[in-house]
Amino acid sequence: MELLVTPRLTLEPITLELVEAVFRGDREALEALCKARVPAAWPGRALVERAFSASLEAIRADPATRLWGDRLMITRGEERLVVGSIIFHGRPTAEGVAEVGYGVEESWQCKGIATEATSAAVMWALGQPDVRRVSATTPPWHTASIRVLEKCGMSRVCVEEHEVLGEVLRFERNA
Repeated sequence: MELLVTPRLTLEPITLELVEAVFRGDREALEALCKARVPAAWPGRALVERAFSASLEAIRADPATRLWGDRLMITRGEERLVVGSIIFHGRPTAEGVAEVGYGVEESWQCKGIATEATSAAVMWALGQPDVRRVSATTPPWHTASIRVLEKCGMSRVCVEEHEVLGEVLRFERNA
């Protein structure tokens, strides 16, 4: 999987080795693998629970499927800092739908980083031969996330019930 470059970020593929370092809580290995400084909260249980909907065993069993399109957001410039991640929920469905999620470290929020990274990842996904549509969900109260998705060219298509989050808005963008 290729590197994606935006004006302020490089979006670098998340590998099985990176995931294993996060699950082990091995900060030194994680920083060595991504060649960047990671936030103080990384790695940690909260990160694992937020970022990876699959178990480590499931990721190990099929990393190409589970880590499809997943990337770290790393700042460009003299000091490389991990400021967030873009996560797809595995390979696209049989209908060609790829679902994207993202997270940005608190100190980097409200600076356009999520929009910059998510836009690049959505464009990458829509350029893949097996993708017809990119989808994302967000709680209706999360106005910042709604704006990110709108700025990425996604449109609200419905309200649905999520088993953990409750009511969420679904956004989509067609190829």
